[in-house]
Amino acid sequence: AFIFIGVFQGFLISYFLISRNFSGRKANLFQGLLLLALTLCINEQFLNMTGLITRILHITNTSEPLNLVIGPLLLLYVKRSLDMKGSSREWMHFVLPALYFLYMCLDYVQSADYKYNSYVNSFHPDWPLLDVTLRIPDDPLRIKRHLNAITALQILFYEGAALYLINGAAGKKGEKLFSAQDETIRSLRNMVSHLLVIIVIFVAVKLSFEGDLGDHFIGVYFGIFTLLTTFRVMNDSAYFEGNATFIDITASSKYSKSSLTDARKEEILQAIIDEFERKEYHTGNLASLSDLSKRIGESHHHVSQVINERLGKNFYELLAHYRIEKARQILTADKQGKVTIEELSEIVGYNSKTAFNNAFRKLSGMTPSEYRRSVNS
Repeated sequence: AFIFIGVFQGFLISYFLISRNFSGRKANLFQGLLLLALTLCINEQFLNMTGLITRILHITNTSEPLNLVIGPLLLLYVKRSLDMKGSSREWMHFVLPALYFLYMCLDYVQSADYKYNSYVNSFHPDWPLLDVTLRIPDDPLRIKRHLNAITALQILFYEGAALYLINGAAGKKGEKLFSAQDETIRSLRNMVSHLLVIIVIFVAVKLSFEGDLGDHFIGVYFGIFTLLTTFRVMNDSAYFEGNATFIDITASSKYSKSSLTDARKEEILQAIIDEFERKEYHTGNLASLSDLSKRIGESHHHVSQVINERLGKNFYELLAHYRIEKARQILTADKQGKVTIEELSEIVGYNSKTAFNNAFRKLSGMTPSEYRRSVNS
């Protein structure tokens, strides 16, 4: 049940990372694909452990090629997070998983009885097998028996490459890899470290258990981090706009090692206030933490920190505060009721009348129409 919840959260978070393309961040696309690949692998593991796979035998072993995309996706995510430019040759990272997928087609076309035997061999080695005649040879090159070793070595190679890039980025900022205070460096380092733990568990399980018995240890570890990530998303409105990773649990103290001095925080605060009060940044319907950060020339992390520490709000709460305050001013001045609620919602930056009404009610205790009647009575 615990692994099922982890799988569900994995699908949910990867959906947001991939489909919404938050702030146009390519890094989040690769992170979403990485999480999706891991989730699909753990999901098949869940189906095998519960026996539900016997009801859908045609998908048996379909996630095996995904083992070989984890490393490449990790490296590409790290490169994009460090603002490294992409290369036209990056597709070559996926040649091995593509070739293995084609090889696995020999397995996919086998009968349901064959796939049942595959399930029994992996999870119930003491059960009797069915008498099966292969349609075509399923593993003529004897590659599948070495998949676990290939997977572990390949991911270790890509993790080494990722750590090399992270260490290089830390050096350019005058920091050391394992004591870095930069949020991006620290978050990426922790993500690679946790994936390394998964590989250690993977190797230990394969050495200690027959077949795929013991894989639940990997599923539990994965489930822990998807659940913790869910709590982080719930508590951080800007989660998807930053460099935070789905498998890093250091966010609870994300400001504890900030390099910002009180004087620098005050400068950033004044820049934020100037954007909202003088330039009325909040009236733009594309307002976002990353865009505001670019306007004032600061990292989104520092801007978020100042808003949280100095104003006691997150970015979206601050945005709603200024928008609703602007709406109140317009409603108070519009004695003739010439501005409709739909027009008002657009004027103050909302794309949806419903979202505007909900925000207005939350901050004012009444709807815009009720507020208009109250000031004109």
